[in-house]
Amino acid sequence: MSWPYFAPILLLGISNVFMTFAWYGQLKFPAAPLWLVVLASWGIALVEYCFAVPANRIGHTVYAAAQLKTMQEIITLIVFGFFSVLYLNEPLRWNHGVAFCFLVGAAYFAFNKW
Repeated sequence: MSWPYFAPILLLGISNVFMTFAWYGQLKFPAAPLWLVVLASWGIALVEYCFAVPANRIGHTVYAAAQLKTMQEIITLIVFGFFSVLYLNEPLRWNHGVAFCFLVGAAYFAFNKW
């Protein structure tokens, strides 16, 4: 697998770790002032963009934009699944698994060349 095919997967994975912490990491700190949480999230999101933008630019040389977006959503769900269980200590239930499976089905259709 050459770099343009692999780079978006790697870079979007890293980007999603940062974005998940930017959006949901603050849930562990409900007493923190909202303005501080927003500023911290913006700082984390800036790092996220440093991975997401190159991922999409490199990836668009070999993938369609819709394929990149589908890939990003699936990576987001995988990262969020681990985050939810390991960081927030919230279990994933059967209905979450069903929803994730439907998104994998969406990826099948996005990447299939009919």
